Amino acid sequence: MFENTYIKQRIQKADSLRDENLNPYRNDCIVDMSNAEFLQTYGFLKSEKDLDSKDSLLKNDKLDSSASLANDGGSHNDMLYHQNDTLYYRNDEERLKQTTQTTPKQESTAELENKRIWVKGRVKFLRLMGKASFIKIEDESAILQIYFSQNELGDLFKILKKHLEVGDIVNVCGFPFVTKTGELSLHAIGFKLLTKSIVPLPEKFHGLTDIELRYRQRYVDLIMNADVRKTFVLRSKIVSCVRRFFEDKGFLEVETPMLHPIPGGANARPFITHHNALDTDRYLRIAPELYLKRLIVGGFEAVFEINRNFRNEGIDHSHNPEFSMIEFYWAYRTYKDLIELTKELFAYLRDSLNLPSTIPFGEHNINLDDFRVISYKDSIISIGGVDSNIVNSEDSLRAFLESSKVPCDRDDSYGKLLSHAFDAFVEEKLINPTFIIDYPIDISPLARRSDVDSSIADRFELFIGGREIANGFSELNDPLDQLERFKAQVAQKEKGDLEAQYMDEDYVWALGHGMAPTAGQGIGIDRLVMLLTNNKSIKDVILFPAMKPMATNYNSILEEKQ
Repeated sequence: MFENTYIKQRIQKADSLRDENLNPYRNDCIVDMSNAEFLQTYGFLKSEKDLDSKDSLLKNDKLDSSASLANDGGSHNDMLYHQNDTLYYRNDEERLKQTTQTTPKQESTAELENKRIWVKGRVKFLRLMGKASFIKIEDESAILQIYFSQNELGDLFKILKKHLEVGDIVNVCGFPFVTKTGELSLHAIGFKLLTKSIVPLPEKFHGLTDIELRYRQRYVDLIMNADVRKTFVLRSKIVSCVRRFFEDKGFLEVETPMLHPIPGGANARPFITHHNALDTDRYLRIAPELYLKRLIVGGFEAVFEINRNFRNEGIDHSHNPEFSMIEFYWAYRTYKDLIELTKELFAYLRDSLNLPSTIPFGEHNINLDDFRVISYKDSIISIGGVDSNIVNSEDSLRAFLESSKVPCDRDDSYGKLLSHAFDAFVEEKLINPTFIIDYPIDISPLARRSDVDSSIADRFELFIGGREIANGFSELNDPLDQLERFKAQVAQKEKGDLEAQYMDEDYVWALGHGMAPTAGQGIGIDRLVMLLTNNKSIKDVILFPAMKPMATNYNSILEEKQ
């Protein structure tokens, strides 16, 4: 596997370290502060007029004299010595492990030179000179420059020059100073090589350029691209904010099965697996909806689940077969209450994440304060540009779709034809937040039928940036109506609709015990993150997106990088 010439050279260096009784994979890291904390704590040095830091902190008279005493075999309380491959001050090992609590601005130059601060990180830049070297290390928080001098490190400096490479992970001890070029840095007096990297990083400092390789080797992408790491940090914050919002509203977080005996809760093709102990097939969850509504039957009045779903469907910029959602169900409420709750959620996210009211998304600027509501049919007419006479006639609509080359089946219902028209002419035009309401009942098998018009459902979907973000409705709680709708879905499946829903008699039986009037909604976490981080592809917000299998020759990939 490790046949590349560059890799073999690095393996030889790791072996050479072992020959010198130095472990290239140590596990004794000491950390006093992160790189960002170091830069913040000692940032005053860059503008401190009273400290002649640009010159005095580079002088090594004191350390040189200490090193001379060590070489002469003399005794000195602060005499330098080497233990394994780390340089310490004698009688000072415990002090090296502690962060100084003194306020930095109260310290003199001498006090700063006596500081012993441990930092860690991956080497991202390396410049080796005669008796001095500069490296830049990166931890999760920031990049920090390190200055090494042979005067302080002695034989360890030779080891550093011989074995250290970009990609290695190090632990460095030293004191803060500012270089002649004005960069706040750490002047090293101690050093450990924690992890030897045997696979070279891409040569370009700013990261990978092969998009597919970035997704396949996300670990390299994260090493090389700080912006990618920021996206996933923000994703974590978004999920935390969503959870906190619903907890603060009194919702109970629950967990429901991921292996289902019957797939349900959405129109989608499931993944199938086999349970050996039970000797029966199971389906990976396509939605948690039917289990969450069983909990409403059981007496809980407000529940939510942040869940992983699996749908055996196509892959594109907005679909991944494994994805994250939040689904929540609220007893004694309607879909209109959910619309208001969703507006509150977006305001909460904007405030919590310090986002402006207008955010960029691709070539658009989206106003998160501008929510509008429009019916399904009206959107096809006013936004899609389809004549109202066509929209209101099933035969005319079918002929129009066929002439417009919009794929549809001759068995498609009127509601399904409207759905084709909406997808083709409306969805991508919904840039600012738009609630589409009054969905056709025959494409809403789990939603409550409207009291005003039995052909439509008390349902909405929220679209932002040309994509569906949320789907919600007043829940159907009439068990007889639900049974008939399941039968209609089964009939569609028998005609070849692979995404039609299965019959779930246990769920119908649960409804027979009585479910309070309830409103329920699902929000796609991945698409929400795409929106708030300005990423047009779902693969950019999923750490390890699904990719087509391919044989990987790692050595040839490395050669292409080089």
